[in-house]
Amino acid sequence: MNELRTIPPRPRDRLFAVVTLVLAVLLLPAAFIRHPGRARELACTWALRMRFPAEDLTGLTDGARAAFTAARTEALWRHGQLIGLTSGYRDPLVQQRMFNEEVRRSGSPASARMLVLPPAESPHVKGIALDVRPHEGARWLEEHGARHDLYRIYDNEWWHFEYRPECGGTPPRRRPHPGVGYETENGDQR
Repeated sequence: MNELRTIPPRPRDRLFAVVTLVLAVLLLPAAFIRHPGRARELACTWALRMRFPAEDLTGLTDGARAAFTAARTEALWRHGQLIGLTSGYRDPLVQQRMFNEEVRRSGSPASARMLVLPPAESPHVKGIALDVRPHEGARWLEEHGARHDLYRIYDNEWWHFEYRPECGGTPPRRRPHPGVGYETENGDQR
């Protein structure tokens, strides 16, 4: 993740992390009353919902949602790091529109696939892809995400992680971009 180390942390991101952690601590008693066994997770969820009000975890598979929730709870409570979701599940029509726009912008389907996959190939449509923010959160997730079966997949996208429980804690080989190494349903590589 060398390219992330070259991006300096922004002071406002550190301030947001501190404020969110303080908020989670303040919400902890209410979370304990509501769900004693999961108070830290619940307080974290509430605090992060205030920090990232537009994020939407709907459509993620149950496993991806649980892994992401566990990872961001650990990141906040143990390391004071925020992990927000900019994009998770995408409807196939939305993904197709994004792909079509990239084809128009880049000039060809092959070049578009370097940044956006068509719906049939997209892990976003499958509900297992997570585009995260800020850089520090992505850095944390790359370092600790394997404990939660969350892995960075592409060299060109520091923000893109996927839920891959079949990897068993061993990061899959990273690909240069989304269009490389896609396996079709019949097992052929593209």
